[in-house]
Amino acid sequence: MYKLFIRPLLFLFKPENAHFLTFLCLKIVNIIPFMKKILAAFYCKEHKSTTFNLLGINFPSRVGLAAGLDKDAEVFDVLGSLGFGFVEIGTVTPKPQPGNPRPRLFRLKKNNALINRMGFNNQGVEKMVNLLKKKKTNIIIGGNIGKNKMTPNNEAVNDYIICFEALYKYVDYFVINVSSPNTPNLRELQDKEPLKNLLYQIMKINLLKELPKPVFLKIAPDLSTQQLDDIIEIVLETKISGIVATNTTITRENLDYSKQKIDNIGAGGLSGKPLTKRATEVIKYIAQKTSNKIPIIGVGGIFTVEDAIEKLQAGASLVQIYTSFIYEGPNLVKKINKKFTNINL
Repeated sequence: MYKLFIRPLLFLFKPENAHFLTFLCLKIVNIIPFMKKILAAFYCKEHKSTTFNLLGINFPSRVGLAAGLDKDAEVFDVLGSLGFGFVEIGTVTPKPQPGNPRPRLFRLKKNNALINRMGFNNQGVEKMVNLLKKKKTNIIIGGNIGKNKMTPNNEAVNDYIICFEALYKYVDYFVINVSSPNTPNLRELQDKEPLKNLLYQIMKINLLKELPKPVFLKIAPDLSTQQLDDIIEIVLETKISGIVATNTTITRENLDYSKQKIDNIGAGGLSGKPLTKRATEVIKYIAQKTSNKIPIIGVGGIFTVEDAIEKLQAGASLVQIYTSFIYEGPNLVKKINKKFTNINL
């Protein structure tokens, strides 16, 4: 139904307008209690074998929604009714910010891909907390946190701490996002010393809590082997919980469009099917290098059941989708969950 009727309708609109329309519908569903139950009956058939415990969190499904869709925690309850075992909200920053100028989201339909340069557009952490307080379901929530565009890198730690403290009571785990290509100089925080300082500061606060929360680091797919080795060293040294691999890529390889077309789109992170192979390579490298000591959430180009299985076989404990949810709809989540009930991974 989604690919036959809903997607063709949505694709008549510009990407951000289609996003607005989709969220409007989801918000309407969210306020009608029986609608969530109807969706859950179709998409969330309970199977004990789909549950997975990681770091003390019992995930009802190993398939989650990646950060970037529900940026402001507006529709996570409904998204849980579509089969997702967990929803990652954000990226959120301390203060509201509009993000980059439009247009900033582009479909590459030939390649089942998107290019975005949203720039952490969000309503700020205070608004997010107010919405999380209204949570009606048991959906597992991940809080993806970042820094405001105007915050210089030498003060970035403060932004991450503000978001961490504000969200601590309302999310199940955290993701530190230093890998988006759409906030100027943000990826410099992936360098060894700035990253080590940031993670140490977050963990110092986390370990003082009565119940410390799992903390993941989201990394770019464009890191070199040496940079990945540095990341591994820092994760082990700071004792954060794991890695989300990967974010969007700044490369433009293997696209079925002219160079002029891609150049006209301009800067931004590429997500979707072209990222499948590289994301899996990064997951596999980390898993093999550490003998599977670091839990990994695998994300990047999961468009089929086989793609999801490949991520788990490479070393991921959980998987997330984003771009494929836009192209394939919620039935993909159902298919993956169904397959996971019948195999041992």
